[in-house]
Amino acid sequence: MSWLVRLRALVAAPLAGLAMLLAAFPASAQSIIRDTEIEGIIREWSDPVFVAMGLEPSDVELLLVNDAELNAFATRGRIMGVNTGLILRTQNPNQLLGVIAHEAGHIKNRHPMRDGAQAAGAQPFWMSMALGALAMAAGAPDAAMALLGSSQYFGTLGALKYMQSQEGEADLTALRALDRAGESSRGLVQFFENFRAQEVFSDARRYPYFRSHPLSSQRIEALRRPAEASANYGRTDSPERMAQHALILAKIHGFMDHPNATLGLYPETDDSLPARYARAIAWYRAGQTEKALNAVDALLEGDPENPYFWELKGQILFEEGRPSDAVAAHQRSVELKPDAPLLRVNLAHALLESGDADNLDAAVNQLKRATAMEADNTMAWRLLGQAYARQGKEGEARLASAEMYFAARDTQQATQFALRARDMLERNTPEYRRALDIVFASGATQDDLDDLERRQRRTAGVQMQPVP
Repeated sequence: MSWLVRLRALVAAPLAGLAMLLAAFPASAQSIIRDTEIEGIIREWSDPVFVAMGLEPSDVELLLVNDAELNAFATRGRIMGVNTGLILRTQNPNQLLGVIAHEAGHIKNRHPMRDGAQAAGAQPFWMSMALGALAMAAGAPDAAMALLGSSQYFGTLGALKYMQSQEGEADLTALRALDRAGESSRGLVQFFENFRAQEVFSDARRYPYFRSHPLSSQRIEALRRPAEASANYGRTDSPERMAQHALILAKIHGFMDHPNATLGLYPETDDSLPARYARAIAWYRAGQTEKALNAVDALLEGDPENPYFWELKGQILFEEGRPSDAVAAHQRSVELKPDAPLLRVNLAHALLESGDADNLDAAVNQLKRATAMEADNTMAWRLLGQAYARQGKEGEARLASAEMYFAARDTQQATQFALRARDMLERNTPEYRRALDIVFASGATQDDLDDLERRQRRTAGVQMQPVP
């Protein structure tokens, strides 16, 4: 499991959507978790529901947010985020799937992330303000102050009513999609019922999810009736899914909780797979490397074809300062799951840090394949730039840096590195054309480039003149 901010995802949203996105994050934690195993399980559950909803799964970006608060959100750009705190509070896979389906319902219905709520609140707000001004002009200061003072109240009511309407639409969209996908909507109802008391709390005590997703008894009942009438309401999670859910919880606890807390939650008397997995992670994070490696080896003895056990072994060895030893473990994880770009990045990182120049070509190959599968992976581009620089390929190194900044939507830096790469790359090669693509995509025109070249030639000419 790795922690990195996927800048492309965060800044792709327009300003209003981004404001809602930032509001969904507490100031204390702003990072995104990347974990191939957890992402894969959740996508395995969710993608059929997205299809049933009429969404293309590859168009929906699902982010795992490193935050203990109970929260989830959907914003523009078909981006959905789910806090680890919410995942840990789900009791079964169907509850988590229900929440994801609800957020997908917002995306499907094109709810503009509360812009409509703000507009709905603004209309009565400004109407009350206008009436207050008229009353003041008419010589009725008491009435004017009453209207002016209530403008915020009526604006809030208008926004809340609009939000409730959106939530109801998303609920029903989720319910229908779950049923069409052969899934039960019971989990969504259960999840809301578990937090019914939230409606009586002040905003200070309410979970962030229910501040942005107003909950009420009426809303739950409005959802329960069609849910219970749906064809798949009685369907329960399979033992395989329950095992996957337990593993997700164990992995999140292992990586996010203090090791002592994890070991208390998963004592050595618990011989289940999730508990053994969580303890291996906890020992690794506590610096008990040999104990952690022994625990992972025991896991591999029972399931030698598990790519994520090999990934964990490679991570432990790498962070212990043994990158050469980590290469074999990461190589095995890639062999077992070749379609996972993050596993290839892990392998490339170990190859680069091994100190063996003979590993540079292999690292470049892994990183090129990773970026082909996931073009917005800034870590992969950064490592690729380092690998090219070590090979003495300065043009390719600067192009990789341009790609990294382009993925992060830093157009100024992307343009600068792309222009440097263009000057070092052979003309009319794919790399040269890609550098130009980045420059043009960042807003420059051919006239801008021609002007820049003329200025560069003039500057070079001045520098070449002999000093009198």
